[in-house]
Amino acid sequence: MAWCPSAFALDPSLDISQYAHTAWKTREGFFNGAVQAIAQTSDGYLWLGTEFGLLRFDGVRSVPWQPPKGEQLPSSNILNLLAARDGTLWIGTRQGLASWNDDKLILYPELAGQAIFALLEDREGTVWAGTWTTPTGRLCAIQSGRVRCHGEDGSLGQAVLSLYEDNGGNFWVGAATGLWRWKPGPPKLYPMPDPEIRQLIEGDNGALLISMHGGLRQFLDGKAEIYSLPDIPLQIKPTRLFRDRDGGLWIGTQDRGLLHINQGRLDVFGQADGLSGDSIVRLFQDREGNVWVTTANGVDRFREFSVPTISAKQGLSVATVWSVLSAKDGSVWLGTSGGLMRWNNGQFTAYGKRDDRQLTDPPEISVARKAADTALLDDVGSLFQDDHGRIWVFASRGVAYFENGRFTPVTSVPGGNVHSVAGDSAGNLWISNQGHGLFHLLGGNVVERIPWAKLGRTDYANALSTDAAAGGLWLGFSQGGLAYLKDGEIRASYKVSDGLGRGSVNDVRLDRDGALWAATEGGLSRVKSGRVTTLNSRNGLPCDAVNWVMQDDAHSVWLYMPCGLVRIDQSQLDAWDAHPERRVHATVFDSSDGVRSSAPSVGYSPTVTKIADGKLWFLPGDGDGVSIIDPRHLPRNELPPPVHVEQITADRKTYDTSSGLNGHLRLPPLIRDLEIDYTALSLVAPEKNQFRYKLEGQDRDWQGVGARRQAFYNDLPPGNYRFRVVASNNSGVWNEQGAALDFSIAPAYWQTLWFRAACAVAFAGLIWALFWLRSRQIGREFEASLEGRVAERTRIARELHDTLLQNLQGLVLRFRTVQSLFSTRPEEARQILESAIDQAREAVTEGRQAVQGLRSAAVDTDELSEAIRTLGEELARDPAHDGSVELRLNIEGTPRALQPLMRDEIYRITGEALRNAFRHSEAKRIEVQLGYSERRFDLRVRDDGKGIDPGFLSDDVLPGHYGLRGMRERAKEIGGTLTIWSALGLGTKIELSVPGTAAYLRARRARRFWLARKFSAVRGQRKP
Repeated sequence: MAWCPSAFALDPSLDISQYAHTAWKTREGFFNGAVQAIAQTSDGYLWLGTEFGLLRFDGVRSVPWQPPKGEQLPSSNILNLLAARDGTLWIGTRQGLASWNDDKLILYPELAGQAIFALLEDREGTVWAGTWTTPTGRLCAIQSGRVRCHGEDGSLGQAVLSLYEDNGGNFWVGAATGLWRWKPGPPKLYPMPDPEIRQLIEGDNGALLISMHGGLRQFLDGKAEIYSLPDIPLQIKPTRLFRDRDGGLWIGTQDRGLLHINQGRLDVFGQADGLSGDSIVRLFQDREGNVWVTTANGVDRFREFSVPTISAKQGLSVATVWSVLSAKDGSVWLGTSGGLMRWNNGQFTAYGKRDDRQLTDPPEISVARKAADTALLDDVGSLFQDDHGRIWVFASRGVAYFENGRFTPVTSVPGGNVHSVAGDSAGNLWISNQGHGLFHLLGGNVVERIPWAKLGRTDYANALSTDAAAGGLWLGFSQGGLAYLKDGEIRASYKVSDGLGRGSVNDVRLDRDGALWAATEGGLSRVKSGRVTTLNSRNGLPCDAVNWVMQDDAHSVWLYMPCGLVRIDQSQLDAWDAHPERRVHATVFDSSDGVRSSAPSVGYSPTVTKIADGKLWFLPGDGDGVSIIDPRHLPRNELPPPVHVEQITADRKTYDTSSGLNGHLRLPPLIRDLEIDYTALSLVAPEKNQFRYKLEGQDRDWQGVGARRQAFYNDLPPGNYRFRVVASNNSGVWNEQGAALDFSIAPAYWQTLWFRAACAVAFAGLIWALFWLRSRQIGREFEASLEGRVAERTRIARELHDTLLQNLQGLVLRFRTVQSLFSTRPEEARQILESAIDQAREAVTEGRQAVQGLRSAAVDTDELSEAIRTLGEELARDPAHDGSVELRLNIEGTPRALQPLMRDEIYRITGEALRNAFRHSEAKRIEVQLGYSERRFDLRVRDDGKGIDPGFLSDDVLPGHYGLRGMRERAKEIGGTLTIWSALGLGTKIELSVPGTAAYLRARRARRFWLARKFSAVRGQRKP
């Protein structure tokens, strides 16, 4: 922000003690070491040079300045600072000179090892530096990076201590050899009586004021004369001189604090008054008009109060003021605990008990003082001026009125505890006395006294106001409630149930429209045409209780409340009157503006008055002095504050905002706690600066955070962000442009785009793989279904071959036998035929079972050997064999239970082998051997028949011959190995080998299977 003139200056008519003062003391830890230099750069920061380094100060916190890494100042002992117009900060140290601008630190070797005691930028932009060096001091000019020094010849002596350029363009140098006018023209020396020229400044009359060790001198027309100060009987030792923008002269002394001279008046402010120290080091005024003072013990700031206070330092004989009254002649009367005082044309006059300072009265009021002493007006409470211009004074010991320069006692009215007085143009005077009731005076005589009980009250009236138009009197009571009195009777009354504010009524006033305003503990109430409305914190007031109400010349309403002095524009009140539910906008002046607030007062009156020039005089809550506010000239700071984002703290690690690459700061991943520190550089009242911020990419709206200077965020996701902050100064002027900081949070590897893309690809691949596997599964299921159908058809073919076809083939053989015997042996043929018929029935039954129940067990008994033996005996009884075939069954090993399906398939393989042997081999002996071993089960079927044609042993099945193929298929299904050996004339051998793990049932399972079979058999026997 460009440097601009102050819009918030100091009122030159005020004393130092009437300015707002803030002190930062070294011993309280605000700074480390004495502050020896002070400057303000164009960015708004205040820079403080100390014995131990350079500090950057924003009015709230000071931050040690650190040079770039690997660089350092010539010395950490800072003696002088200069903020140049181009934004450069020049740093004069005990061991040399440096400059800082745009994050670049420059050292000047020509001044290395020299103490920089003076710095100045002239109107041409040249920076001048004065040094203290042994054996001779030097004056160096720095322009465009080039350094040119003077004084090597010893002409300047050991030191150059001060530099100054006056309004005429003369450049002055205070050196050890005297005062030099360096330019224009050739340098010229003016010898001085004191070799230590500490400061140079231009005086009121064009003379040059010189601060020397021995005192102040005035240099005019080539001569240096002693400069005397008003009201300073003792010799002072000035250290610094400074003229503020309002023309006030500030003098810093070595041991007497701060002196201020303006309009011929001098006031002193020292350590006893709150200054950080009596030894002044530097004086400085910032761009907003604040005056900064550095002492050996700290830093002080002075600024103008919106509401200054007049106290004993400004002439009050007693600080405790009970009442304040503006008279028609322009004077102001004060009722105090020490008597009566009158202010007129900036001067105070005391009446009553004389104060310790023995104020001198003007001759014309000496009689008045004597009369006041006679009336014993030493403790004055309420005041009032009637329509005839008489000032009524109500003291603890009596009542009197001031007229024509003298006091007249009034014995008919008791003094003390008079809380309010009111009168009208007809000469009626109403006096509220707490203990004696309401007095009605006419022409100075009591015509009526009304006890409070007669009005139906147990309390008393705090406030009175006459209604000139209606001729009545309004009363506001200490325990709440309003009443309208006319002709000795209460004509109207209002209480909380009618809408009146709760609690004590502290003040009542009629406005120009005839409406009554009542200041109550519950808010500001308005009574008009019998309608009561109350304005309080629900409608926009900062709090509820109102001590008094006053309307200024612009018709704005002023309220004195425990939370401050409040102004409400008339337009706001009119809008609220039309719509009582709406909120009003109120301007609040608080302690930072000089307002000292308190609880509602129940003391004397008036506590506020408006004087002829429109200023409001009122009593602060603590009763110390009297405060003044000028509604027409309210100090307003029009300079929007520069705003800066200072640093970011991420997970307790601090990052300087200037360290980012091209203004973009990069933060590591997985940031949990983020704190952003920012500031606004309005130094008038930093505590009243307001902030709003927004983190683009995170916040949807601006966040209003009041005066807080930190923003906090948690668990921000990775990405790019922009932090924006705007701020207002103490007067509510906003810098809407504010400041911005771009930063980014790096992603963890699982938060990166490539990782997410890889995950997406992997997920898509997984979906594709699942789809492919599912497709394969469906394909396999379909193929398995087809294979199952084929296997089922094959199994049916085997079953039909092993059952129905075999039986039918046996029937064909029997029918041939019957045919051959039918002519020779009919009886035998008949028997064979009957047997064939029975066998046909069995074949039909077996065929039906083969078709409808192919999955039923082929063997009904668990003993495979018994089933084979039975089958062999049936085949041997066939008449075609004539009983000539011998069948043997051998068992090797201990028989074991076989798997049910395994047993059925082995049985069918054995049956097929036996049928082939009985029907086709023409064997004489058939042997079946069952082998049970731990590792496998073996089956061997051997015969001594004619053997099998080699054409039938191949895998290619001849049409109509499926027996051997079916045996192989069954062996394969049960995981066995089938071997068929045969030769013509040598018989046939069939061997089946099945692994024991596949063939045998385990013992527990075998028992369960046996029990199940037994239970099934029992159930079968029970069927009808």
